[in-house]
Amino acid sequence: MGILSRFKDIMSANINALLDKAENPEKMIDQCLRNLQEDLGKVKSETASIMAEEARAKRELDECSAEIDKMQKFAIKALEKNNEDDARKFLEQKASLSSKQAGLQQTYDLAHQNADHMKQMHSKLVADINELESRRAMIKGKLAVAKTQERINKMGDSVNSANRSIASFEKYEDLANKKLDEANAMAELNKMEKSGDIRDLTAKYSQGSDVDDELAALKASLGKM
Repeated sequence: MGILSRFKDIMSANINALLDKAENPEKMIDQCLRNLQEDLGKVKSETASIMAEEARAKRELDECSAEIDKMQKFAIKALEKNNEDDARKFLEQKASLSSKQAGLQQTYDLAHQNADHMKQMHSKLVADINELESRRAMIKGKLAVAKTQERINKMGDSVNSANRSIASFEKYEDLANKKLDEANAMAELNKMEKSGDIRDLTAKYSQGSDVDDELAALKASLGKM
């Protein structure tokens, strides 16, 4: 039947393989669910129709079988009343019904087989949809964690960059301290040099003053004041 041909891929579908190949699992699983829900609606409608055909075929087969039993009973009753001609007619009708019964049996067997196939497809679709619903929540949870991890990784890069900036700052700070120390040392040396000039000049005049004092003392001792 057409429905069996259209949905034969459903019976062999491998949902896990489908998801493993998905480039975007979240979008793929949502699309799979939409497709399967549409397929489920079609399969459910067709399954109900085929089950109705099965029930109708079963009813016709049961009615024919019951009619055959009735003809058999009527034939027996006719013979019991010595109505052989009537018994023959009942048996002829039974033979005709038996031929019909064979065809009805084939029709029912096919309808029953088709109904079983549709029930299997319906059950598989329901199971696949339930599995996807469960896996969708799991996949979306994993994707959320992955996105969080990506943000953490980016923050790690920012921290590393900040650490490099801090290291550079400290390097420049050390350089500035070194320059300041050098400048202070130079200033100290300059100050020391200026102090040395004053001391030398002071010593020069200090020495001259001592000589004058000594000369004055010498004059005094000689009475030449």
